Amino acid sequence: MVSRRNSRGFTLVELMIVVAIVGVLAALAIQGVRAYLTYAKTGEAKNSVGAIGRSAAAAYARESADSELLKQGTESKSASHAVCDSAKPVPNKVPKGTKYQPSSATNKDFNTGDTKTGWSCLKFSIDQPIYYRYTYVKGTKGLVAKNNKAKPNKDGFEAAAQGDLDGDGTRSTFALTGTVDTKTQSLRVSTQLYIEQENE
Repeated sequence: MVSRRNSRGFTLVELMIVVAIVGVLAALAIQGVRAYLTYAKTGEAKNSVGAIGRSAAAAYARESADSELLKQGTESKSASHAVCDSAKPVPNKVPKGTKYQPSSATNKDFNTGDTKTGWSCLKFSIDQPIYYRYTYVKGTKGLVAKNNKAKPNKDGFEAAAQGDLDGDGTRSTFALTGTVDTKTQSLRVSTQLYIEQENE
């Protein structure tokens, strides 16, 4: 006869321990995937805000002068450096857990402004669907100007993104600022992004 000890199966306690371990590993995996997806989405905002800041610095580096019809024997106004004037937010409202597809039509979304104003002055646009609302404000009236230690002056700018990835009404904000040194006429951009509620 075969010994009963050799045909022994798993006990209920052993099976429950295995199920508990699998459950914990599954929970950790789900949490890791969620964190990775959130990180990927916030990457959009960080990259785009940085690109807007670089566009603002490039626009400031360009010399601009008004188009004039000069009378004989007169001189034109001298060329100057200035950051672009404020742009219209894109989109109008912060998307709530959804993506927004910017319009490529003339005078819509990132195709607004002129040589001195808005997105056209910055030469910045996004063609792909976006999770965040993007703003560019000249001066001290930006989204986070009150809280940000790197507050721009009246000749500076704030580039920002606001999002509500899970649609719960809590917004995350990313901002980059620049300020004009009136003595040297140079533009200084903040060393880091200002971030509020990164993963909201």
